[in-house]
Amino acid sequence: MKVRILSVGNKMPNWVQTGFDEYFKRIQPMLSTEIVEIAAAKRAKNPSDANLAQYREQEGQAILAAHNATGREQLWVLDVKGKMISTEGLADKLADSMQQGDDIALVIGGADGVSPEVLAKADVKWSLSALTLPHPLVRVVLMEQLYRAMSINNNHPYHRGN
Repeated sequence: MKVRILSVGNKMPNWVQTGFDEYFKRIQPMLSTEIVEIAAAKRAKNPSDANLAQYREQEGQAILAAHNATGREQLWVLDVKGKMISTEGLADKLADSMQQGDDIALVIGGADGVSPEVLAKADVKWSLSALTLPHPLVRVVLMEQLYRAMSINNNHPYHRGN
């Protein structure tokens, strides 16, 4: 199984890259992981609601173009209105996907969210938190949670949950 993180935005601050790289390195023996950076739409200084919808649509088209819909790649979208999943629940979902032979494309949308088209195609809509998190921080939290879930699945002592 392979997980591809389709993330809108690039040029992350050094602290984000350092945290992401640490968990990225740790997870590789357990789960092949790749990040695909998708350019954010160029934004106006004071965008209208119509502009915001246009940005989401442009980024959504790029996300769907990067998603391997013809293969066995599930589309998981991080969405504030998505379902909350515990770390143990994430471990179970990853194990299920592995058993089915599916890959996963995990979407981190842009600053204005994801397009309705991307949400409509999502196999899983997942909310990391009820809190509003900055997009760069989401990269680090997501990689740590993937690593923690795979640690559970591999009986690694990193996870000390119940």
